[in-house]
Amino acid sequence: MNTTSNNLDPEKQPALVRIDMYEEWRKREGVPLVGGVYIKEMKAVELGPWPRKGDGVKGALCYLDGDDEADEHIVELSPGSYTAPLRHMYTEALYVVSGHGSTSVWRDEHAKQTFEWGPGSYFVLPTNAWHQFFNASLSQPARWFSVTDLPQLLRQWASEDFVFNNPYNFKDRYAGEPDYFNAEAKLYRGRVWETNFIPDIKKLPLYEWKSRGGGGTNAFMVMGAGMMESHVSRFESGHYKKAHRHGPGAHLYITQGEGYVLTQRGNEPRIRCDWQEGSLYLSGAGEGLWLHQHFNVGATPATYLVMNQGLSRKYAANRWQARESTVLRTGEVSGKEGGRQVEYEDEDPEIHRIFEAELKKRGIICKMKNMVPWCTGEAGAETVKAYFLDEHGALA
Repeated sequence: MNTTSNNLDPEKQPALVRIDMYEEWRKREGVPLVGGVYIKEMKAVELGPWPRKGDGVKGALCYLDGDDEADEHIVELSPGSYTAPLRHMYTEALYVVSGHGSTSVWRDEHAKQTFEWGPGSYFVLPTNAWHQFFNASLSQPARWFSVTDLPQLLRQWASEDFVFNNPYNFKDRYAGEPDYFNAEAKLYRGRVWETNFIPDIKKLPLYEWKSRGGGGTNAFMVMGAGMMESHVSRFESGHYKKAHRHGPGAHLYITQGEGYVLTQRGNEPRIRCDWQEGSLYLSGAGEGLWLHQHFNVGATPATYLVMNQGLSRKYAANRWQARESTVLRTGEVSGKEGGRQVEYEDEDPEIHRIFEAELKKRGIICKMKNMVPWCTGEAGAETVKAYFLDEHGALA
């Protein structure tokens, strides 16, 4: 270190300039940028050329108000076209919005694997494997979107080259196994499926989940060799789910139904997003913890897919989580018991009043008499309370 600068006054020197590697990369991509609280219709997002993805490929980069470590990539292929071969270090969970096609994946270009997809397909690409997408239709475009952890990786490593031009092969996660994308899914206690490819998310078997309310059913998915977790939840017409509190990073895509979400940080005004099939919204709209709640005001069940929730429960994210049960999570345990959920009897009665008023507009009867003490509707589904379990799945 040269000490000749010791006589300088630090208060008269310029401040260090902070660099956001993700924002800098995002601006340079030359693709339409989308922000806001939520996206009402993913099919309606305007796209533009995305050179990185290939000649003639269109897309958009979405970074919503609640996004921090994740972002969303929308890609559209014209009829009969294909993307450029790509590989990257970030985890990417993809949902096919429309169209039919195929994807080839490989570590060795002489041993490519190809699987087909269509509307409702959901899958996770192996970490840093080469891949290429093809539109099988000669008359219709194909559109999909993904939730990735690219922002986190770019900020962590501060190197675009590390993320997009890394030669390392994660053979312990994917070594070209012939059944990687079509192996029989494994079901574990806690409604957890382990798989890498779901042909149609709407046909995924779901199981009763009384502790979250709403007459709900659910299944969790451990995917991408355990690198990512997602879940699907469905709840009945005339019902809503219990509120719970966590960060803003949960990405919810509506695959069926009509309703709205209320999300609130602390004592700030509630934010309401009205959703429909094709909507994407987050659990919050900024940093911090958000109390959010999902309401079905339609005549059919409502279903949402929560995409790319980060490292799955198969692996411990820290030393304390290593001792926790993989069966139950704090999101379904009452805050009075140390969890993050608000039971119906503890919620603001105004929440239910708003819901009944919305149902009345549509001629739908509220069916939560068994759940909410002040409900003026009919008896419907029942709910139960959940409690913490130890690492063996027994009551703690």
